[in-house]
Amino acid sequence: MDMERVTRVFRALALAAGDKIMQIYQADDFDVRAKSDDSPVTAADEAADALIAEGLAEAFPGILVVTEEQAGTHLHKADRFIIVDPLDGTKEFVQRRGDFTVNIALVENGVPVRGVVYAPAKGRLFYTNTHGKSVEETGPMDPGTFGPQTALNVAAPDNSNLMVVASKSHRDQATDDYIAKYQVKDMTSAGSSLKFCLVATGEADLYPRLGRTMEWDTAAGDAVLRGAGGQVVRYDNHAPLTYGKDGYANPFFIAYAPGVTLMQPDT
Repeated sequence: MDMERVTRVFRALALAAGDKIMQIYQADDFDVRAKSDDSPVTAADEAADALIAEGLAEAFPGILVVTEEQAGTHLHKADRFIIVDPLDGTKEFVQRRGDFTVNIALVENGVPVRGVVYAPAKGRLFYTNTHGKSVEETGPMDPGTFGPQTALNVAAPDNSNLMVVASKSHRDQATDDYIAKYQVKDMTSAGSSLKFCLVATGEADLYPRLGRTMEWDTAAGDAVLRGAGGQVVRYDNHAPLTYGKDGYANPFFIAYAPGVTLMQPDT
């Protein structure tokens, strides 16, 4: 695949989807429905999904696109595929907290090699460039023109003074117990895939997730973190987190900056 085109298309579609989402977010009211798994879905999820799916089909015909909002796509597998969460952090969207993101990633042989994470309410845009290195773009964020970019690199962590990021909506006692194994300087919380990006920028050292996630929740953020020198591993055995699994469900995982001494899980 032409990786320059992948970067350009993913970025443009994420920005366009973000505009659609913000039109609904800024409205006086919007409908919220429950999906079959009781998770919320809004018109913003569906509008962003339709825009991205159409754009990807046009740009990359013949490549499998797996998207959260289209259950039929979850039945297919391929060595190379694009995976999409058009609005990650719907709970944050519904509660108007701003921590929601558009996520598009390219997976090859189980590894997310390119990705874009766009947080339209926060004006933060992260993606892997043509060479697979991660950047944060600032400026006008014109879908047709790249703006100023800052290269992302994970921090050099101090294991006696770690910064930890955890979920706003999905914190539980098991997560708190695991975090307690580390010497923590401070903790921050963030919604959606922004947690990966905070590790990628060096704003955090460690993000453990001891809860249910799907591959579309994590692939783009995982790609951005890897492109900044970070790693994502399974919680149970610290093996690299892989993609294209049956049903696209993830095990518990840990995202971190190399140099963090990972603690073993409780058995």
